[in-house]
Amino acid sequence: MVGFMLDELAGRRVALRHRIAPEGTPGPGLTDAVGELEPDGPDAVVVHTRSGPVRVRRDAVVAVREVPPAPARRASRAAVDRLERVRAAAWPAPVVEELGGWLLRAAGGWTRRANSALALGDPGMPVERALERVREFAGRHGIAPTVQAPVDAPWSNRVAEAGWVRAEAPGTCTVLVTRAASDGPAPQWPATPGPEWWAAQGEPEPGPGAPAWAVLTGVLRPGEQSGATGTDRVEVGFGTLTDAGGTPVASVRAAVVDSHVYVSRLWVVPAARRGGLAARLTGLALSWGAAHGARHGMLDVADDNTAALALYRGTGWTGHHRYHYLVPPDPA
Repeated sequence: MVGFMLDELAGRRVALRHRIAPEGTPGPGLTDAVGELEPDGPDAVVVHTRSGPVRVRRDAVVAVREVPPAPARRASRAAVDRLERVRAAAWPAPVVEELGGWLLRAAGGWTRRANSALALGDPGMPVERALERVREFAGRHGIAPTVQAPVDAPWSNRVAEAGWVRAEAPGTCTVLVTRAASDGPAPQWPATPGPEWWAAQGEPEPGPGAPAWAVLTGVLRPGEQSGATGTDRVEVGFGTLTDAGGTPVASVRAAVVDSHVYVSRLWVVPAARRGGLAARLTGLALSWGAAHGARHGMLDVADDNTAALALYRGTGWTGHHRYHYLVPPDPA
């Protein structure tokens, strides 16, 4: 019976009790190993515990049962800050000013992330004065004053203490990570989004010089050499899927920065949903990223988008940290 369960539970997280000494021997004769179970030939199994793999002979197994996934370890503040800077580089605003450990960003109002101040470190001045600078910067560029920060991070808390409040939409968002690997040939994606990509996004293609071009490709006009705005370390690709009739039904953007591929703008038209297109396109984005030097994948999802969170967690993505946007309590 135990042998049958070992085969049934392969690939799952288990608690496995096994003998470590013959019966009657002084001292403890049994111990437990908790981790992912993997077969190791006909006579043994391996339990991948947090402290390393444990090999156990099958005839030494006394009992085995499936256990829930291990609770995620909270990412360190340094790891969160580093990933946020990678994300900022992968979604480049055409206007960026440094304010100590803050980045003030503007992109003509196109997307909140590219039009907010990323607060990660000491701005080099009192927070109240730094927030005045955020307001001044926003006024000069015709955007709403907004601060983006990791949830419960020190500078997020300081901004909240200064009276700024969490924006209602999108509320909090989760950054998820996974391993970037290719299960097959990587797709050949163009470095600029074409009409089909925009059609699948459900948006009209913006005109030359629109802020969207600078954010999506790192250039101000379509067809220019990527890197015109100082983002030459960013390599981007735009994937599109069509239905049997050739109509664009799903699209995604992938950007490789510092061994990470950032997956964004994933969209499936409503009529084509629940057909596996989102999972397929995400997998293709990871393959594309791996082919361009990425070892890790990252993306972010609004916490109220439960369907998307379930999709990603069901395909191997894990939560890294959460972030939110803070805005002044008064519109002025």
